[in-house]
Amino acid sequence: MIDATGMPQSAVVIGGGSDIARETLRLLASRRLKSVLLAGRDQHRLEGVAAELAALGVTTTATTYLDVTRIGDLEKFADDAAALLGRIDLVLVAAGDLGTAELGELDAPRSAAMLEANFVGPAAATVALARVLRIQGAGRIVILSSVAGVRVRRANFVYGSAKAGLDGFGLGLADALEGSGVEVMVVRPGFVRTRMTAGLDPAPLAVDAPEVAEAIVRGLETGATVVWVPAALRAVFAVMRLLPRSLWRRIPG
Repeated sequence: MIDATGMPQSAVVIGGGSDIARETLRLLASRRLKSVLLAGRDQHRLEGVAAELAALGVTTTATTYLDVTRIGDLEKFADDAAALLGRIDLVLVAAGDLGTAELGELDAPRSAAMLEANFVGPAAATVALARVLRIQGAGRIVILSSVAGVRVRRANFVYGSAKAGLDGFGLGLADALEGSGVEVMVVRPGFVRTRMTAGLDPAPLAVDAPEVAEAIVRGLETGATVVWVPAALRAVFAVMRLLPRSLWRRIPG
């Protein structure tokens, strides 16, 4: 059950091997977290995170293979998660794939795969788990979006458009769940130095995964609906949204 400070006792994590998910769970383990189901495609990474959490005192640390683009598996996954944990306080959706930003490398199948990995699959998985939380009458959903979706750039327009879809989906889901006891928080990080972005030049205001994790936990404490990481990006994108398209196109990747 979620305590008065917003801290969960149980969690389901989609993309449980990601750096941001790992750091967030480490923080939650130091607070109140006792049961976790880690889902993702990299079993080795999942088991590593599970071992770390067990060492930190989390009593139940289960892992399961999940490919969110296999839509037919998602309802059963949600039901199995509920059966395992008994009650789900937190759903953290951290699955994603940066893919390619090179226009010359894109074709129809690769574009579709990026959209499915970053929008369609995570959104569908969230709906499946939201059903479980609605039956409970309580719970929190945290969706990792990106500032890349706030205004899509030419340099990563497929990834950015997928995140734009996921961001809008998260906000719409929050409205749809009003009064159900289930709350949604959308997290909008800028450039985060992780395994996924290794080898890329960091953008201005770049952060590390622990900083995103700290912002997520603060958002849970305060009941935030949208969290920007770092917070300064809120003001930056208030301006960016107003730039003429001719200037926006010139912003480097």
